[in-house]
Amino acid sequence: MARLHRVSIYSSILISIYLLVLFEVLPITLIDVSIAQEILPVIPWWLLVSFGSYSLWSLGWRVFTFRDCPEAYHELLQEINEAKNDLRSRVVTVD
Repeated sequence: MARLHRVSIYSSILISIYLLVLFEVLPITLIDVSIAQEILPVIPWWLLVSFGSYSLWSLGWRVFTFRDCPEAYHELLQEINEAKNDLRSRVVTVD
């Protein structure tokens, strides 16, 4: 099964369970009802902020460790030079 299928299945199951708990179809036995009513509506925003934080951290870490891959660095520089030369051949000012 492809990664997309697994993510779709797991996320649909988790969303279904979340909605059933949010609309009090499934009871939560370990948490008081008033506390659950305060916490449950905030969970999607918390997940969104957590995902955004992880994404920014991951992107920053990859930019920070980019020079650890010398072949990728040289490949990128070569592609940049090829793009500049292509633009110069089309009479576009580069630099």
